[in-house]
Amino acid sequence: MQLSALLAHLAFAAGLAVLSAIAVRLMIAFPILDQPNARSAHTQPTPRGGGVGVVLAFVAGMLVLYLTANFARIAERPFLGVIAAALAIAGVALADDMRSLSARFRLLAQCAAALVAVAMGLVVTQLAMPWGGILQLGWLAPVVTLVWIVSCTNAVNFMDGLDGLVGGTLLIVSAALCAIAAWQGGWFVYAAALFLAAGFAGFLPFNLHPARIFMGDVGSQFAGFMMAVLGIAAARFDQQQLSFVIVPLLMFGLLFDAGFTLARRALMGARLTEGHRTHLYQLAQRSGMGVRAVAAMHWGFAAFNALMVVAFLTIPSPYKAVAGLPALALQIAWLAYVMRLMQRAGIGWR
Repeated sequence: MQLSALLAHLAFAAGLAVLSAIAVRLMIAFPILDQPNARSAHTQPTPRGGGVGVVLAFVAGMLVLYLTANFARIAERPFLGVIAAALAIAGVALADDMRSLSARFRLLAQCAAALVAVAMGLVVTQLAMPWGGILQLGWLAPVVTLVWIVSCTNAVNFMDGLDGLVGGTLLIVSAALCAIAAWQGGWFVYAAALFLAAGFAGFLPFNLHPARIFMGDVGSQFAGFMMAVLGIAAARFDQQQLSFVIVPLLMFGLLFDAGFTLARRALMGARLTEGHRTHLYQLAQRSGMGVRAVAAMHWGFAAFNALMVVAFLTIPSPYKAVAGLPALALQIAWLAYVMRLMQRAGIGWR
């Protein structure tokens, strides 16, 4: 990419960040208030719905891309499908921020949006198995894709419970994905990740502790959905779709916490749709670790995982299967550290 083009893209992204910030500022001025309860980390009523800024920045960027760009577009049907599904899930999530929709309705909306993406051709058709070659998914491909999109959407939503944690993490993830996509020549993923990064850059200053506004479901569900879709698009970086691992690895800190917590609560017989404060990041904060420190820890996870993605893309194929082990080891070390904090503070898993 030429330097002049890069500077033009960054200038456009800066404009989208300003648009995001203006939208967030308006959401603060005309707030949808989040009232604190027993499961909240905040103690004062705080506006939510700041993710509107991220959505607007992304949609504006995609609209300009659709109308003007030639080299960064994917086929028109999937392109329009991504936009329609993203707007649909953002609309339902904003309604949820305003009037608290049922968990069943939210899940149905997420599944419907995922089905739109699948119907438009965004499908994972094969998986690289560690030391086992390539697994062709066949008729299971749409099912696996649907599970991935819905799981990623909810994982990001579940993790958005502490000032700056998800916003900062996804800013780093989006920026890293943008750079990696440019390196790999995946120009649609490059542009989409750039627009997401711009949206989070405009939102994050208002969400740092003590937060003036929360992202809300409109931001977290939209961001989780888009990262899942971009993960599928990134799989096209190579013929064997080994690159599907890029986005899950970048987001591994968020996915590990969400997955571990869900599995642990299921084994304990807890009601999975019930609100709680037992994610690892919540337990760390409740055990005395500062909000800024917990958020910064997850930002560090994202930066470390970006390095692991670079390693994954550069090491010989026989060793790619172990590229994710350092990321897993880091999360296990984090789990052990949180458990130690909990023991000192006398806090249990419930």
